[in-house]
Amino acid sequence: MKQTKPTLLILTALLFSANAANATDTGSPKTREQVRAEFLEAQRTGDLPAGSVFSGKKLNEVYPHRYPQAPAAQGKTREQVQAELIEALRTGDLPAGSVFSGKKLNEVYPYRYPQVPATQGKTREQVQAELTEAQRTGDLPAGALIAGKKLNQVYPDGYPKSSTQMSVQ
Repeated sequence: MKQTKPTLLILTALLFSANAANATDTGSPKTREQVRAEFLEAQRTGDLPAGSVFSGKKLNEVYPHRYPQAPAAQGKTREQVQAELIEALRTGDLPAGSVFSGKKLNEVYPYRYPQVPATQGKTREQVQAELTEAQRTGDLPAGALIAGKKLNQVYPDGYPKSSTQMSVQ
């Protein structure tokens, strides 16, 4: 039996995954040249799997000194940082200290800082309409014994199928 080179296997896997992804996006698969160019770029930057020993890491993560580093993101200017600090001092949006375990100054001393206007919530009628719809479609938690599931997932025949459930199946 003839052995294939690992690069050929990786190239084949890239071609398959690229064609599968492209077929769903645009309807036309990538050409061999496009996939080869993507593979060569991934090889140059180390954006390929390092092997089973490294549990899913990429070559550029295992051997960062062998590959070019990504450019660092542009930081904020000194003026921007100072403006943010002044605004945080004005509104009390700074940590209050270790004694208050993570609270902000405006939470500990609300009378010292300007009040944040309350946002308009839902009306009682809107909440009741949402509850009625959730009861009708079974979009409610199934309970503590079946954590993380909704009634329409536990009892699919007891509720009408929603448009999201129909598109998944």
